[in-house]
Amino acid sequence: QVQLVESGGGLVQAGDSLRLACAASGRFFSVYAMGWFRQGPGKGREIVAAISRNGDLTYYADSMKGRFTISRDNAENTLYLQMNTLTPEDTAIYYCAAKPTGISRTYYSEHSDYVYWGQGTQVTVSS
Repeated sequence: QVQLVESGGGLVQAGDSLRLACAASGRFFSVYAMGWFRQGPGKGREIVAAISRNGDLTYYADSMKGRFTISRDNAENTLYLQMNTLTPEDTAIYYCAAKPTGISRTYYSEHSDYVYWGQGTQVTVSS
């Protein structure tokens, strides 16, 4: 089992950048494929980005490509999301999620794939 705690959210202006972090407690962080999801006001939860166990394979939703970067530090048990050129449409609660997997080179992009979730961190982008 793993506990996930997100941090780094806040209120920024359009065009600014933020770096979110997701700290994982428990053992064997490297057995989990990880993902970032978000849920905006009045919207469903959507995939932002996903990463394989050792970080060599990544996935991005189309609207995040070129602006967001997902990464992980397995030695520090931490997942990151670098977000650049933020727009008001990026306003949402951002969640990290973990899925234990025996497959090293794969990612998961569906909400239903993930087993463990953090509580989320609010990102608000003003125009």
